[in-house]
Amino acid sequence: MTDELDELKAALDAATPAPDPAKRVENLRLAQENFDRLQGSAGASRPTSESRPVVGWFASGARTMIHALSSRGGLVATTALVAIGLVVISPQGRSLLLPPDVFSPTEMRDQYEEPLGGVPSQLERMQPAPAEVVLGEGESAVVAETIAPAPEPMALSKSTAQGRVMSGEFNAPSSLVADAPVVLPESDTEAYANEAPNPLKITAEDPVSTFSIDVDTASYAVVRSSLTAGQMPPAQAVRVEEMINYFPYNYPVPGTNDAPFRPTVTTFQTPWNPETELVHIALQGRMPALEDRPPLNLVFLIDTSGSMQDANKLPLLKQSFRLMLGQLRPEDQVAIVTYAGSAGQVLEPTAAAERSTILAALDRLEAGGSTAGQEGLQQAYAVAEAMAAEGEVTRVLLATDGDFNVGLSDPQALKDFIGKKRDSGTYLSVLGFGRGNLDDATMQALAQNGNGQAAYIDTLNEAQKVLVDQLTGALFPIAGDVKVQVEFNPATVAEYRLIGYETRTLKREDFNNDKVDAGDIGAGHSVTAIYEVTPVGSAAVLNDPLRYSADTAAHGDADELGFLRLRYKEPGAAVSQLIEVPIGVGTGAASDDVRFSAAMAGFGQLLRGSDYLGDWSWGDAIALASSARGEDSFGYRAEAIGLMRLAESLSVQ
Repeated sequence: MTDELDELKAALDAATPAPDPAKRVENLRLAQENFDRLQGSAGASRPTSESRPVVGWFASGARTMIHALSSRGGLVATTALVAIGLVVISPQGRSLLLPPDVFSPTEMRDQYEEPLGGVPSQLERMQPAPAEVVLGEGESAVVAETIAPAPEPMALSKSTAQGRVMSGEFNAPSSLVADAPVVLPESDTEAYANEAPNPLKITAEDPVSTFSIDVDTASYAVVRSSLTAGQMPPAQAVRVEEMINYFPYNYPVPGTNDAPFRPTVTTFQTPWNPETELVHIALQGRMPALEDRPPLNLVFLIDTSGSMQDANKLPLLKQSFRLMLGQLRPEDQVAIVTYAGSAGQVLEPTAAAERSTILAALDRLEAGGSTAGQEGLQQAYAVAEAMAAEGEVTRVLLATDGDFNVGLSDPQALKDFIGKKRDSGTYLSVLGFGRGNLDDATMQALAQNGNGQAAYIDTLNEAQKVLVDQLTGALFPIAGDVKVQVEFNPATVAEYRLIGYETRTLKREDFNNDKVDAGDIGAGHSVTAIYEVTPVGSAAVLNDPLRYSADTAAHGDADELGFLRLRYKEPGAAVSQLIEVPIGVGTGAASDDVRFSAAMAGFGQLLRGSDYLGDWSWGDAIALASSARGEDSFGYRAEAIGLMRLAESLSVQ
């Protein structure tokens, strides 16, 4: 026994006289009177909170403590403490510091003694059994009440116990079992892969622009998710090229004997600046006959970590893959690898014809654990390599919220790892699910270096678009390492800027270097890139001419704004091929497809807060997109116009 408890025992002993039978009878009589008074009817008058004595908790000395507990307020508070299983003893003359999660005495008195709406309090409805208390000579006495324990303890949190006592449901068990610790939702840790908007270039000083094509659509879906949730998206989440390329366009298709894609260039007046022009570059891929496509080996690499438990993550993922299975041919093969703490193969390579077996494996997946992304990737590639055969297409499809918190969590390390794997012919695409900890930077590093695509699935409709309508283009490339290079003519173009593609820019010398990786074009895919150019002599020129610059008027053909070069590789080839197209001045009227893509370019710049739009407004973007809506078979453009209207409303809040 500790010194403090020894002191308390001595104090209690000093306050306790020898037994006196006569005094005992008197004490019992007084106790019965107290008991009867406490058990009075609900209609009886009761003291108010102002008239109630303040409970003197743990005053100096055991005798003072007993006095305090003998008062009515003290008795009720003590009984309440016993009812919820709290027993507190303080040594004489020492203060007791209650933990922050324990009710204060005043809270206990107010919460448990006060009835609700004229109904007797729970303590008044309890049936206590009198217990003997023997006090010193001259002391007033009441009988402390003990509460009979409930048959079984109840597992209730403090707030739940309080609510049940107040509501009359609580039968005062002798002890309570605390709830398991509540896991609070993770804070928002979203990270996006983006760069500052491309700067305005002076043609005479820097006439060449080089970049890799991009057919990802993740940014548009993230923007939609934010706006429909009533929030403007983070500016860094907006990649304008992905906003533009989200939509299918009916650009001119290549001929039978032509390259696998066809370039088309259109020049027209800029919607947000009548003194400049837009150079619109469209690439349309060929769609081969579906029956001619090779067999497909598909490895689902599924994140089953604890962060995937939300309804818009793993449950939506399962529903999305159900849609996708309907697009596979019977001879296609499917395997499933999961990762959470450690990786594991949950489905051996299985023919798509065995749909029930694949669906059963999907349905068994549950979220839990940390995220062993590196281990999962390694095992998925190993499974894919074992499935690969000559003439077949093998793909790893990673589905995750992007939270790679174990293993190679650094995007550069992941980039290097994936870069070493893509040469085998096994490409990696990434599907993002959920918000809150979406690691867009990691997803982009994986998809861009895995020769695959990145998409974000926030609804089942988006799953239909990505995994059903555009599945062939996502899994079957027709051209690899596609690079774009534009040389602008300083005789006709004073300044220019590329709208978007900040994360896909290349060095000028990378264009002819076949070892430098670039984006792919899938079967039937279209790709759009837009430059804003300022003609020589335009009032919109922002830079003053240099005092010592050479005369540029004699350089280049006055009928050309520039020259377009494209490099690409046939699937499996090591050497690229070249396409060259001159960019004429005023090449014709813009189609609805071209104008709608310009509206999306303006929309994306508005979301990023661009300095180049002048007074062009949300209303202007809505008007342009509405006038260029066209056929819109799937309603994608109508949805985009709705998002513009939402952004307009949210921007003024």
